[in-house]
Amino acid sequence: MSLLNETHKEWIGNEEPPVAIAISRRDIQKYAAATEQQQAKYLCGDEAPPMFIFNLFSDISELHTMRPDGLARGTAPGPSLPLKRVMAGGTEIRQHKPIVPGQTLTGVRKITDLYEKEGRTGPLIFTVRSLTVTDEQGEIVVEEIQTGIAR
Repeated sequence: MSLLNETHKEWIGNEEPPVAIAISRRDIQKYAAATEQQQAKYLCGDEAPPMFIFNLFSDISELHTMRPDGLARGTAPGPSLPLKRVMAGGTEIRQHKPIVPGQTLTGVRKITDLYEKEGRTGPLIFTVRSLTVTDEQGEIVVEEIQTGIAR
């Protein structure tokens, strides 16, 4: 018997509204310092280090809305799943162009797949989300694929 029904599956392919973010040299420098980057191009803010886009297009959560581990509580749009314990299943990032100060980047997220498997300890539901980041010319800068696993 499947845990996922048609209502769940209807979320596949649905895009969230685009989010545009202006990239500043100071933002890059702060991120570089916070992640202990060593390369001058990152520390000077000439180029953003890898993983700079991680949560860049997410809403800023207020402290009282966060889980004890500091992560936002289920803020991503998507179906309510019958399995509630969610863990990270992996992230893949393809960087096509460097992120530099002065750009305005636009991110569009969507659920690209939703499927289930039987694990050693019971059923698992996999939610695959993509984030496509483009520059002002509409060219792809970064593609990110994240998989969440509910059990």
